[in-house]
Amino acid sequence: HPGGEEVILEQGGGYSTEAFEDVGHSTDAREMMEKYLIGEVLEKEKKSSLTAVGPESKGAGAGDNGGSWTGFIIPIGVLLAAYLIYKYVL
Repeated sequence: HPGGEEVILEQGGGYSTEAFEDVGHSTDAREMMEKYLIGEVLEKEKKSSLTAVGPESKGAGAGDNGGSWTGFIIPIGVLLAAYLIYKYVL
């Protein structure tokens, strides 16, 4: 994908037609999309509400808190270490 793999990873596993339309893809991109179309989901198999899947659905409160504290504690630790070095060493 010319926009980078992040775009594919964010939209993977979900209903991405709306996101595709929102971006305003060119005519060439629309023609390429038709070439890669695998199939369509039958109406009876579509769910009434979509659930997020993929990297963006993992976060605080999603059942896996393994890395959530590191986003807070590690920067605090680095700032504290920098302060102590500045105060007592320099």
